[in-house]
Amino acid sequence: MTTFVFPGQGSQFVEMSKDFNDNFDIAKQSFEEIEDYTQLNIRNIIFKNEENKLDLTQYTQICIFASSYIIFKTFMNESKDKIDDVNIMMGHSLGEYSALTCSNKIKLKDCCLILKKRGELMNNAVTPNITGMAALIGKDSNYIQDIIKKNKLSLEIANDNSPIQIVVSGNKKELEKSKEIFLNNNVKKFVDLNVSAAFHSKFMLHAQEILSSQIDKLEFEENDIRVISNFDAQAHKETDILKKNLQNQMANRVNWTNSVKKLEELGEKKIIEIGPSKVLSGLINRISKNFDIKSINQISDL
Repeated sequence: MTTFVFPGQGSQFVEMSKDFNDNFDIAKQSFEEIEDYTQLNIRNIIFKNEENKLDLTQYTQICIFASSYIIFKTFMNESKDKIDDVNIMMGHSLGEYSALTCSNKIKLKDCCLILKKRGELMNNAVTPNITGMAALIGKDSNYIQDIIKKNKLSLEIANDNSPIQIVVSGNKKELEKSKEIFLNNNVKKFVDLNVSAAFHSKFMLHAQEILSSQIDKLEFEENDIRVISNFDAQAHKETDILKKNLQNQMANRVNWTNSVKKLEELGEKKIIEIGPSKVLSGLINRISKNFDIKSINQISDL
């Protein structure tokens, strides 16, 4: 059986998936469908990146999703793999929406509209450049949480990406203050992230409430594919649980390390990463060496 994983924000690059659009009718048709639903010229944003829109949260998310979706559709159309051969899907933050759509839990139109809204809400959740995020390299989430607690830092763990990569969210002044503290406590590297706000933290609570009401209206389809949720790092096929977890995702931690461990616990061996870049393949390898991982983000990967 195969597990598909899908990347989140930060994996984008100019012209991602362009070769699929240029060479496969199914890719071009899928792009057209997404553009019709969103009323956005997504290919123009991805391929030309005028006004640097690709890196603006309100556009980034739907663009990454579109690229991941068209690569997945092309791969399934061109390969011997069938949707019935898929046991589990999972995605990192935004990628969870890709997983839910590609597993046929959510209709494409519904996902496009909710992601367009999600990008806008996250982009406008707080005043720009007041809050932010930083990646901490070298220690696991328990170690980082202990530093936060002992030093009474007003920070939250946003992404538990691997045993040696943790992302924290908070007020920018607090992040600046914390840098020296982390580095003095054996954290190898402190990297400020180029994001507009403190995602996956209390600063997203109001935006999460608004999006939650929109997610509540979505019709989830029942099928046998399980999706591992970021919120609880558990595999579910029950649509009511998947919906509830999605509603809690934006303001809470992305439990990626435990999600990969859950995949390992379930005995999964074969992983295919679908979407721009190969970020998740690297993270998964740092969590466990027990997977056969392939990454597909350009035609030559097929």
